[in-house]
Amino acid sequence: MNTNTLQRLCCMLLLCCANAAFAQVSKVPKGQVSIIPLPVQVTEKAGSFLLTSKTVLVANNESDKTAAALFNEWLKPLTGYALPIRENGAANSIILETGHDTTHREGYTLTVDKNRIKVRGYDPAGTFYGIQTLIQLLPIEKAMAMQVPAVYILDYPRFAYRGMMLDVSRHMFPVDFIKKYIDLLSMQKMNTFHWHLTDDQGWRIEIKRYPRLQEVASQRKETSVGHYRDGKYDGTPYGGYYTQDQVKAVVQYAADRHVTVIPEIEMPGHAQAALAAYPYLGCTGGPYETATHWGVLHDVYCAGNDSVFTFLENVLDEVLPLFPSTYVHIGGDECPKDRWEKCPKCQARIKAEGLKDEHALQSYFVQRIEKYLNSKGKQIIGWDEILEGGLAPNATVMSWRGIEGGIAAARQHHNVIMTPGKYLYIDHAQSIDKDEPLSIGGFLPVGQVYSYDPVPTDSLQPDEYHYIIGAQANLWTEYIPTTDYAEYMAYPRACAVAEVAWTQPDRKHYDDFLKRLKVHAARLDLKNVHYAKHVLDPTAPKPVVKN
Repeated sequence: MNTNTLQRLCCMLLLCCANAAFAQVSKVPKGQVSIIPLPVQVTEKAGSFLLTSKTVLVANNESDKTAAALFNEWLKPLTGYALPIRENGAANSIILETGHDTTHREGYTLTVDKNRIKVRGYDPAGTFYGIQTLIQLLPIEKAMAMQVPAVYILDYPRFAYRGMMLDVSRHMFPVDFIKKYIDLLSMQKMNTFHWHLTDDQGWRIEIKRYPRLQEVASQRKETSVGHYRDGKYDGTPYGGYYTQDQVKAVVQYAADRHVTVIPEIEMPGHAQAALAAYPYLGCTGGPYETATHWGVLHDVYCAGNDSVFTFLENVLDEVLPLFPSTYVHIGGDECPKDRWEKCPKCQARIKAEGLKDEHALQSYFVQRIEKYLNSKGKQIIGWDEILEGGLAPNATVMSWRGIEGGIAAARQHHNVIMTPGKYLYIDHAQSIDKDEPLSIGGFLPVGQVYSYDPVPTDSLQPDEYHYIIGAQANLWTEYIPTTDYAEYMAYPRACAVAEVAWTQPDRKHYDDFLKRLKVHAARLDLKNVHYAKHVLDPTAPKPVVKN
């Protein structure tokens, strides 16, 4: 065989091998550039990165190694393997680097080419969010190898505070579900879990100094069923609470995912469960019982009784070490004043402090608690009723009764988290369909959530905009007794909330969001989320949800 013939045979062999390799790669599933929340800048490029079991995750510090491990948690169920995590690597690597490429907190860049993937975060949270975006570039199909589309992404959040609240007082949920709720938040780049732990219908956090909170306040004899106005009850005792060890585990789980957990300990209203345990905390002395129905109840903490403040300070002394968050939510909403109006101790307090009326007494109560928390290095958040009688000096206002409270607080140069019921109360119905599960009322479709802009530019001056530090959706659970039901009410509306809080308003387009949501829904399927499908497929059968 002459040299030319041998060369031709070699060329043909190489070409066949190349074609075989190309055919094999072409069968490997390829992800889509379809990301929620939408990044600041997305530049798609030709080609892709081939991810296989030979690919290496490169991370050089503990936070990046944690992010790499969380990436593997998503990857392994799809591929059957986890990638090795090493401290160096060049080609065929996913490289995580913190402290590069962007001037924005929680920001990142993500570069995918045929040789490597680079995730560079301004801070550990930014690197983590880059990993979350990378996960969204992976295909959903199970496969031994995957093509990641070539792309350059520059991204950072619009708001520093991006939250979801879950009420566990009316109905309590297992720790595993709380962790899943946090997983889903982090998947959408939300960074705050507001944990509503105490209310009239149940006290849900262990306080060792006050055992009757566990024995009495965490229990109710029965629960309202059907709509509140029906006046029907199930006759079944209900109760439970989270131990301090469970709380610590949840807080650490969240911290690994760059989610801050903010506890809410309600005061001075929504306190009947605590009064049932310790009647001396109320104006009348009782007897009280943990509430079995919903609504605004008239028995509240006695603002004229110093032992109430001793009790609350002692409670907070056990709560604070469990939550590294700078913020503590103290409620401050829906506090009727009729007990205070008739209470000798409260009237004596008004006179002694030179207060104008019972609204000023509420301000006194809030400010006294704020001073105590400030002395412990903490800041308070309260619902917008804390504006009544004068706002506490360092308070952050959560505006829920519309946007007016937020506007008023911003004009007073206080930080504001927008959470108006019209747009962000996801306990409202998602459909007017007669088969829609029971809810508290109202109608809040995904499109209405998505349309919200937290900054009321027509009501604030430009130099006041920055006092709006973020937005939060609230999931109250009077009518939500199960985890499936909670997921149904939260998703996909929480995806819209995420984009409201992360994405610049000029980048938002609802039709485009719906296209991306249809892709994103497959990821919710992988997480076994029992989400509503109204906007994804109006003809789809409604999921069965237990009321």
